[in-house]
Amino acid sequence: MPRLLHLLVGTVMASSSLVSQTPGDARVYAVSYVEAIASSKAAAIAALKEYRDASRKQDGCVRLELFEQVGRPGHFAVIETWRDQKAFDARGAASQKQLLDSLQPIRVSDYDERPYKTLTVGSVSPAANSHAITVVSHVDTAPGVQVPGLLKRLAEASRQEGGNVRFDVLQHTMRANHFTVIETWQSQKALDAHAAAAHTRQYRDELQPMTGSPLDERVYKVVE
Repeated sequence: MPRLLHLLVGTVMASSSLVSQTPGDARVYAVSYVEAIASSKAAAIAALKEYRDASRKQDGCVRLELFEQVGRPGHFAVIETWRDQKAFDARGAASQKQLLDSLQPIRVSDYDERPYKTLTVGSVSPAANSHAITVVSHVDTAPGVQVPGLLKRLAEASRQEGGNVRFDVLQHTMRANHFTVIETWQSQKALDAHAAAAHTRQYRDELQPMTGSPLDERVYKVVE
């Protein structure tokens, strides 16, 4: 059975201006991962695109994006943003079932869908293009450790950097010490400059003693 979790989250997108979650923010995220046989990459992309296009027509769908991991053909991430929990719950069950049925014979991992809420997101940015680089990171800290402020400071500083398109931080709805960071950069040069920036190095130094597992960073390209 596919691991499908229901979610509660904010909005996915960022550029330069900070928009943190407010008490009235009812938006919901799903961040999903699936791996397909490399030789069946085209079939997986076709199934994911069909799901994306059908979902975008649903009432309450704010944004749905597909990404393929760089250097690992057939490894995909799906990032969904919905207006609220009701809209998410009402998303097309038929189209989702069709996606899972299409992936079943070619997948090498389960369809892993995780629920998130907004920690901090930026203003809505254009969708990433084929030249942009998107990094999706999973941050797992020790239980009880307070890192939201650290992540918010990193996001705000990073949005001011040249070449940044988006820098969003999501918090797992059921595990408050798990976070997903979604960042998009115009080029590899911009990403490299970010990695070397003083605020990035400071963030890593401060985070390291708090982590519950190694930082999981994956580089993606958009599936248009």
